[in-house]
Amino acid sequence: MDDGAFAGFSEQARRRLPRLFADYIDGGAHGERTMARNRAAFGQWGIVPRGLRDVSSINLATQCFGRSWALPVFLAPLGFAGMFHAHGEQGAAYAAHKRGVGMGVSTFSIAPMEKVAATGADLMAQIYVFRDRALTRDMLERARACGMDGIILTIDTAITPVRERDMRNGFRHLSRPTATQMAGLLRHPSWLYGQVRGGAMPNVGNIAGYTGSRGVMAQARDVVAQIDAGLDWDDLAWLRATWGGTLVVKGIMHPDDAIRAAEIGADGLIISNHGGRQMDPAPATLDVLPAIAQAVGGRVDIMLDSGIRRGGDVVAALALGARAVSIGRPWAWGLAAGGARGVGLVLDTLAREISDVMALAGLPDIAAVRAAGRNALWRF
Repeated sequence: MDDGAFAGFSEQARRRLPRLFADYIDGGAHGERTMARNRAAFGQWGIVPRGLRDVSSINLATQCFGRSWALPVFLAPLGFAGMFHAHGEQGAAYAAHKRGVGMGVSTFSIAPMEKVAATGADLMAQIYVFRDRALTRDMLERARACGMDGIILTIDTAITPVRERDMRNGFRHLSRPTATQMAGLLRHPSWLYGQVRGGAMPNVGNIAGYTGSRGVMAQARDVVAQIDAGLDWDDLAWLRATWGGTLVVKGIMHPDDAIRAAEIGADGLIISNHGGRQMDPAPATLDVLPAIAQAVGGRVDIMLDSGIRRGGDVVAALALGARAVSIGRPWAWGLAAGGARGVGLVLDTLAREISDVMALAGLPDIAAVRAAGRNALWRF
């Protein structure tokens, strides 16, 4: 597996985590071909070195979705992150806040969004539209009350496909841990001690009020069953009319869908194939980015998700039309390996690589990357 700049973090994470959670982070749908394709797509692009340009100062700051960030990097909403390390979503939010980047809070966050928001980080609430619209309205009201003025609607999860690793481990398919699963947890004392010492409870705190069940597995099962598989464009229009803040649609992979979302009033789009965890096989997000960017013509901001593992990947995505990128597995590995400090090191590692690539390409800031566009790139 190509973990890029984060290989050290991922190795530590896999040693420390019970297999149940390590495979949940690593795994994809069906044959995991989309996961591989996401990485292979970046290998098709080089960044052309350019000299005799003033790169004595490199500015990585950008604006996306009406927000200003110190890096063109966003921490993707990541379910169950609090099970990877006792610092959980709050620790990741502290790291994001310290480095001036944004973060999405998953519906399936172990820490309630209210606790994550208390970190002061620039957060957006990731939501689903539930069959019981009252639950969705409650999520929106909670986000407002937390001071979040932006939401991310995930649209590519009408169903949860077979993820073979999760099936083997029984993750999210059982209502309570089996004896085998419990034995697996006990074989990782460092992880277990951290969870106990941190006072972590085996509940999905962000949705605990929407289910009468107790425990991560049963709660997730109950709420997943509430996700509306009949979600359509009329529902997006309903959400646009209901939510007065920034609305970002995640899971866009086709230019026609991008145009329709923009016409309905979405403020931003995240091009994502869920890191290869939903449709398999699907195109790589980098491969569909140029056509989508051309289709929307700058009417809305575009973020690229799925497969980012190197600073050069970020620069290529920006040159092809994205305003920022979203990372999921890298911050999950960082959190699992070292808590809040690990997430911070992941961001620092990526920032160093982005800065290196931009300097050697003669691009002093993000505006220069976007202005250069394909002229900064070489297609192999």
